[in-house]
Amino acid sequence: MADQLIRATAAEGGIRAVGAIATRLTEEARRRHKLSYVATAALGRTMSAGLLLASSMKTQNSRVNIRIKGDGPLGGLMVDAGVDGTVRGYVENPDVELPPNALGKLDVGGAIGEGYLYVVRDVGYGYPYSSTVELVSGEIGDDISHYLVTSEQTPSALVLGVFVGAEGVQASGGLMLQVMPKAANDEELIAKLESRVASLSGFTPLLRSGKTLEQMFEELLGDMGLDILPEVQMLRFHCGCSFDRVLGALKMLGAEELQDMIEKDRGAEATCHFCNEVYQASSDHLAELIMDLGS
Repeated sequence: MADQLIRATAAEGGIRAVGAIATRLTEEARRRHKLSYVATAALGRTMSAGLLLASSMKTQNSRVNIRIKGDGPLGGLMVDAGVDGTVRGYVENPDVELPPNALGKLDVGGAIGEGYLYVVRDVGYGYPYSSTVELVSGEIGDDISHYLVTSEQTPSALVLGVFVGAEGVQASGGLMLQVMPKAANDEELIAKLESRVASLSGFTPLLRSGKTLEQMFEELLGDMGLDILPEVQMLRFHCGCSFDRVLGALKMLGAEELQDMIEKDRGAEATCHFCNEVYQASSDHLAELIMDLGS
């Protein structure tokens, strides 16, 4: 099934629902960064969360940055997701592996440990909105839900999952259900929603069983006036890095540093953190930059 995102409402606009399938893009991230099982799960969950958060933004170039910094062996991770359906990300220690947790699942919480979640919403102009909250569990879904309640005052539930096997990522994505301000005082509605989310066995078991996002929404919200919006947005792993950008960054080092690179290294090598693409700049490239600086 193609990576995609759909939106829906229920309870006469009192509930907002978003669902994302991110299997292929998570597999691309795993392959690019040579991620371990637990690192794949951590980054995949966070990329899905980033796409779900970005889906509510209105302006064309809006993006959400999620950074998690913990004291666990994974170190931390960074995700950049856009309202256009693109996402990229990396983890600090991609080869970390841990035994399964007490539930027999990948121990993402143990890999991340205790620390902080940083979220930046950038609408493309003015000052970005940023917020910092303590990690609740390191399991990503709980932490993003905590952020939404404490920083954005929006009661939310996230169900995120990544299933990775010997041949790569077989299922990845998530659901986000939010109670809108008009229903914030409807305790019966909130209790019903919490109960149904709690009854889910997880996102990836549903996806691997063949359930579509529409069918998942129907099971959760079908008796609450569910209205699935017709637009289906395609999702993909995408990084805007390029050789020209690398040359621009090298140019900022100045002529003296560039000349030193030519003499000692006969060029320069740069690796993009977000996509792990490696760029090689030859001595000739560096010499041209020095000429540009002198002109």
